[in-house]
Amino acid sequence: MRTANGGQRARASPPASPVDPSLPVGSERTEMRMQQTCSGSETEGSIPSQQGSGSRGSNACCFCWCCCCSCSCLTVRNQEDQRPQRASHELRTDIPACEESPTPTLEEVCAWAQSFDNLMVTPAGRNAFREFLRTEFSEENMLFWMACEELKREANQSTIEEKAKMIYEDYISILSPKEVSLDSRVREGINRNMVDPSQHIFDDAQLQIYTLMHRDSYPRFMNSTVYKDLLKSLAERSGEA
Repeated sequence: MRTANGGQRARASPPASPVDPSLPVGSERTEMRMQQTCSGSETEGSIPSQQGSGSRGSNACCFCWCCCCSCSCLTVRNQEDQRPQRASHELRTDIPACEESPTPTLEEVCAWAQSFDNLMVTPAGRNAFREFLRTEFSEENMLFWMACEELKREANQSTIEEKAKMIYEDYISILSPKEVSLDSRVREGINRNMVDPSQHIFDDAQLQIYTLMHRDSYPRFMNSTVYKDLLKSLAERSGEA
C-alpha cells in the first residue's frame, strides 16, 4: 500500500495474543510435556506389575522377565507345589524302637570287633550298630533285616501274608522312602512270590542286605565314635571296679 508521497507503508503486523503468565512457554512447556508423558507411562506400567504380584505371589519366576502365566518355569513350580508330600515325621512313625537289652559288658563289646556275626547276635550290638547306621542315613538296612527275622518266627498264614505285605511296602517297593538296595534278580523273585508269600520270601534279600552291611558299614562302625566311646566308657567302669 502506497502513501500520498509515493512511499510504501509498512504492513501492520497482527496483534499479539495475550500471554497467560501462569502457562510455561518455550523449552519449559516442552519439558513439562515430557514429564507428563514419562509419568503417564510409569503409571500404566505399574498397574499390571501390582496385579501380577498380588495374583502370583511367590511363584514369580526369577529366571525370566516375562509376566505370562503360561511360563514353563511357573507351570513346573505350580505342579511341584500341588504334588502331595508326606511330612518327615510321618515317615518315622512306624519305625520300631530299639530292642530292650542289658548294658553290654566290656568282653562283649570287644567281641564285636572280632566278627560281624558277634555284633549282630546280641540285642546290644544291634542297637549300637543301628545307632551308627542312623548317622549314615542307612538305618533301613537294619530295620529290614530285623523285620525279616520277625517274619521267620510267624506260623499263622494270614499273619505271614499281612507282614510280608508290610515289609514289601516299607522296604522293597520303589515308592517307599525306606527302600533297600537289591539287585534285579532278587527283586523279581520277590515280586513273583508275593502271590503266595511264606516266612522265607525275603531270605535272599535279607542275605544280600546282611552282606552289604558286613562289607560296607561294619568296618566304618568299628572306627566310629559310637563304638569307641562305648568301649572307652566300659573300660573306665571296669578300671574303677
